[in-house]
Amino acid sequence: MITLRPHQLEDAEHVSALSSHEKISGALGLSKAQTSVEGTRAFISFVNAEEAKGNMYSRAIVFENKIVGVITLKQVDLSKRSCHIGTWIGYPYWGQGMNAAAKKQILQFAFDELNLQLVFAGAKAENLRSIKAQEKLPYIRMNVEHLFPDEVESMVNEYGTDCILNVIEERSFYQWLNQNH
Repeated sequence: MITLRPHQLEDAEHVSALSSHEKISGALGLSKAQTSVEGTRAFISFVNAEEAKGNMYSRAIVFENKIVGVITLKQVDLSKRSCHIGTWIGYPYWGQGMNAAAKKQILQFAFDELNLQLVFAGAKAENLRSIKAQEKLPYIRMNVEHLFPDEVESMVNEYGTDCILNVIEERSFYQWLNQNH
């Protein structure tokens, strides 16, 4: 069973080891400095500060008392009732359903606790693994770039490359959840 918990500075060494793997750092576009223990401590401090302001909610994904990845709601905009979601699972844990389980938990938080209506999920156009993972989510609406051009532009500016955009709508998520649980 997956649990989500706030980041702690003492997690930095383990998270650094997971994020330093070339399949993770490469897909996320992270430098060696960003995935170093010090870079990971800086990330944890940053997300904790942003969470205190209500701009971001990031959690360690935990399985059997080990951190296996990170999931984040960023660009939280309560006035627009939207945010963006980002997640990564450490390479040794790929293919075990942890990404989908973590998304289910954080989406319930986004819709119930933050009262959001839209959670944008995107990826760099060349990140085929992320795109395939999103396609597997039964409650996601794919390729909505034309409906939300400002969101796509924001991603392109952040990543410096072409991006795809998908969206998870509160109504669709709960319709799926109610039918399947």
